[in-house]
Amino acid sequence: MSSGGLLTSTMLNTTGLELSGEVAEKLKGKVLDVVIIGGGPAGLNAAIYAARFGLSTVIITEEVGGQVGKAGWVEDYLGYVRITGPDLVNKFEEHVRYYNVPVLIDSVEKVTANGDLFKVTTISGDEFISRTVIIAVGEKRRKLNVPGEDKYNGKGVSYCAPCDAPLFKNKVVAVVGGGDSAASSALLLTEYATKVYLIHRRNSLRAQPIYQDLLLKNSKITILWNTVVKELKGDKVLKSAIIQRVDSGESMELPIDGIFIEIGAEPPVEFFKAIGLDLDKNGYINVNNMMETSVKGIYAAGDCVSLTPRGFRQIITAAAQGALAAYSAYNYILTKYGQNREK
Repeated sequence: MSSGGLLTSTMLNTTGLELSGEVAEKLKGKVLDVVIIGGGPAGLNAAIYAARFGLSTVIITEEVGGQVGKAGWVEDYLGYVRITGPDLVNKFEEHVRYYNVPVLIDSVEKVTANGDLFKVTTISGDEFISRTVIIAVGEKRRKLNVPGEDKYNGKGVSYCAPCDAPLFKNKVVAVVGGGDSAASSALLLTEYATKVYLIHRRNSLRAQPIYQDLLLKNSKITILWNTVVKELKGDKVLKSAIIQRVDSGESMELPIDGIFIEIGAEPPVEFFKAIGLDLDKNGYINVNNMMETSVKGIYAAGDCVSLTPRGFRQIITAAAQGALAAYSAYNYILTKYGQNREK
């Protein structure tokens, strides 16, 4: 899960945040005001607002930054004409650090009712009791699910262009996808690779017009329309991709040194169902305009909610929803427990 909280736990401090393995121990036995599950822009901004509202807060996330940390160039976030995803995450981290919100790198296994409160249990076995919960887990990256993908993961197969692009200096690479992430990654890779193939299964891209224009003007990029990847091949590292035209069925072997998978994401539906949340037909959490879910005291924000148009999932809207979720949690706590609640 890219934006944090689910499925696997890295337990690694890979960011500049002051993360502590003692976070769980320090909070043991305490009733928190809010547990935020997920460390992408929605979760991080929720933490900033929760701290400003005076709420005792902890973030539990697999990684700080979520999908933003894997983005290429970001050119549509207010205040930054052009900045890489990882650099923008560093700016987010600086802001969260200022408010001293504890961050636990772990994965949430379940959220259960505990009287009027909630118990949040991690895969590591830590338990947190909280008056409210904000779910900001984003989506998990889709895989191609073709032979060779797992074998060459980290050996030519990547899901993060900003992380791995420098490894492919003067190499030939491919990007799979047709949306903003794929386009952004392809453009970033041209600063390192000698050749970039953009493999897309349709005859038109979903990326914003400005991205499409940049792609078509870049001499290093060749778009392979109506094409899918059928297999990844190599020896110790990736050497080629078997690609196939969806219209003619014609196949060929494309020599490449690396491939970047950018084919979208999906929500952790089973996790949501276990909590008892109302979901839309695609598995995203139904919320109102104040980010309230069907379970009183639980809020959701960012790419995991149905409120955001699936074709327009943006950093700025996720951050705004995180702020609204924190505001709703604050009002709920103030109404139910008052300002003099035990902390």
